[in-house]
Amino acid sequence: MSRIHRLRPAALGITVALLLSACATQAPMKPTGPSTAAQPTREAPAMTPQMAANVETLTRMAALQERLYHVAAPLLIENAELCKTHARNLLGFTAKNRYSYPGEYNEAAHVAFGMDERLQVTEVLAGSGAARAGLKVGDGLVAAGAKPLPTGRHALSGAGAIFAPLVASQAALPLTIERKGATRELTIPVTRACAYAIELGNADNVNSYADGQRIMVTRGMIEFTRGDDELAYVLATGLAHNVLGHAAAQRNSATIGSIIDNLVRVKPDDSMLIGSGGIKAMPADMDAQADRLAVYMLARAGYNIDGDDNFWKRLATTVPATVLNGYTANHPAVDARVAAINRTVAEVKTKRSARKPLVP
Repeated sequence: MSRIHRLRPAALGITVALLLSACATQAPMKPTGPSTAAQPTREAPAMTPQMAANVETLTRMAALQERLYHVAAPLLIENAELCKTHARNLLGFTAKNRYSYPGEYNEAAHVAFGMDERLQVTEVLAGSGAARAGLKVGDGLVAAGAKPLPTGRHALSGAGAIFAPLVASQAALPLTIERKGATRELTIPVTRACAYAIELGNADNVNSYADGQRIMVTRGMIEFTRGDDELAYVLATGLAHNVLGHAAAQRNSATIGSIIDNLVRVKPDDSMLIGSGGIKAMPADMDAQADRLAVYMLARAGYNIDGDDNFWKRLATTVPATVLNGYTANHPAVDARVAAINRTVAEVKTKRSARKPLVP
């Protein structure tokens, strides 16, 4: 979110400092209109079969990332109180340009999303100050606080240097955007939210990873979930593990971080998923702690908590611990988790009935 992330040139999920809604996008949604002002006219590259395949890949990733953002938004915003030291004032959007996409995907991003030299809004977090101010996917970023925003290869890092002091010192940011060839002035209020990046993992293994700074959900896990409530269960559990510092306590942060760095690539190295990937299994007590906090986070965000236990039982049956790169192998204490979830669901319902704050 508002944290300045280390840029990983080989990875697609590059985050702009202080733009974020807590998420590093893999690929943007289809923009509402091309960003053209003050940019050179580019001829569209030839649509070869490889180019068409690359465009299809980015478009598919965009749809999955859009779903992640949609589900993550209330979890991140409504649980700022529970995120404690990891809550930040954020603007609630991410942005990229064509140079955010490596190699052959550079041109595919231009074809698929109208990406060019200028930074373009790729995601807007629902319920954020950016969303309330009317910022839209596809808007080009022209200036912030009357300072022109950079274009070209180093636009991401340059924009971060401009946004950081502005967001730190004021409650709202004057932002100049370009939409459909015309400039507009917006005032973006900051949004208090949990400052964890939400990443899409380009792999079919059914898993989710939390390294203390990020939460990544694989394509396989997203496709396994049935509806937004189930995807929220996965995201909330990762969010809870990060808040509780479990990756660091297990000395898993670097290992999980390496897996996330790999899987955010358009074409990750699948060999890193052989066996356990070096990840230590989460102890039963830590998983139970995370599940308890996750239930509260889900309830505060307005998600249905009644199916939480059944989802994890179905996942453990479908992807058992014998699948070494699957979720249950990393979180084997299913019975203890389900018991913790059920106790917490009853606790939350009691507090709701008594109209008490939903705080663990």
